Amino acid sequence: MTQASRLEKTAVSPKAWTMLGIGVAAQAAGTVFVSTPAFLIPLLHSEHGLSLTQAGTLAAAPTFGMVLTLVAWGAMADRFGEKWVISIGLCLTAIAALAATTTDNYTLLGIAFLLGGMAAASTNAASGRVVVGWFPKDRRGLAMGIRQMSQPLGVTIASLTIPTLAANVGIGSAVGLSVALNGVLALICAVALINPPRPAARPTDIPVETVNPYRSNWFLWRIHVVSALLVFPQFTLSTFGLVWLISEQGWDAAPAGLLIGISQFVGALGRIVVGIWSDRAGSRVGPLRLVAVSASAVMLAMAAMAAAGTAPWGVPALILLLATTISVADNGLAFTSVAEAAGPKWQGKALGAQNTGQFIAASAVGPVVGALIGAVGYPLAFAIVAAFPAAAIPLVPSRDRDISV
Repeated sequence: MTQASRLEKTAVSPKAWTMLGIGVAAQAAGTVFVSTPAFLIPLLHSEHGLSLTQAGTLAAAPTFGMVLTLVAWGAMADRFGEKWVISIGLCLTAIAALAATTTDNYTLLGIAFLLGGMAAASTNAASGRVVVGWFPKDRRGLAMGIRQMSQPLGVTIASLTIPTLAANVGIGSAVGLSVALNGVLALICAVALINPPRPAARPTDIPVETVNPYRSNWFLWRIHVVSALLVFPQFTLSTFGLVWLISEQGWDAAPAGLLIGISQFVGALGRIVVGIWSDRAGSRVGPLRLVAVSASAVMLAMAAMAAAGTAPWGVPALILLLATTISVADNGLAFTSVAEAAGPKWQGKALGAQNTGQFIAASAVGPVVGALIGAVGYPLAFAIVAAFPAAAIPLVPSRDRDISV
């Protein structure tokens, strides 16, 4: 593709943008629920007597639930379409959130978070198909970057609301926010979401898009592993960034939550920028490799900041903002690459597998990094986390693969 042709973007219908907006809102609602227990950690640790390992394990429950059902939701989206997969999943998420508001027992609360995570996985597995189905190749990087805003947008909403609600009104009321958000979005999706048009079958005996892409080459496997490794800095910062600011830097809960929210929002915008970059470059894997290098560097900067001790507020704010922005920048690139390499008959399952690998890693972050912080402190824990994106660098494929068109 020449530079001139890259600048001549294919027109996108208003309907496609509308479907993208609904998909973003749906996944953001699910993310608010999944993120809620992470923002309960300071309260659970300081006022309810849970250790960081225990609180981190509770925070990992929704993520572990997602791991159990992502591929299944993706397979249902491949077969039945995205509309009802997302609508039903959000409805079940709202029901699980409602159940979580009715108990003070931490075991039952963990079970409710687990079941809600299993339901919330529907939007992760299916909304990526909406992007690939409604948008042409030369606009998918932008569209998937916008779609990948869903997670940091949901985390932003949670960070700005959950700590304050939990501290002032109680844990049940904090979780109740997810009941409203997921219930409303379930209704909107049931009414307004439209499945993207399916591509016409190719006139061959064995269409390339029906061949199992996991058997033909190692491309998808490598992207899955790279993404799982890059999850560690992202979830370390989103899970323990708040408690680090409060316990180690002496911040109050409100400004700490505000900074986490701002950093997640800036990170969401960064995903769009990276998506546009990949469209213009005509490559997903090249930018992905540079993001891995940068993620390792910023986690080392976080380790140095933590080792330096308490600093004027602007220093940890700037470093955490930069680290969070970079740590979430890979998601849109990886998801677009997976969807294009899988082909239309395997996109849901491949995106489900992509999410599964990421959330298996994310499920480990809470208890593992929490235990690391308890054993060796924040500086060394952050330095150890920097090794994960460093290990991803040589695993990024050298060339893109696309059978989606």
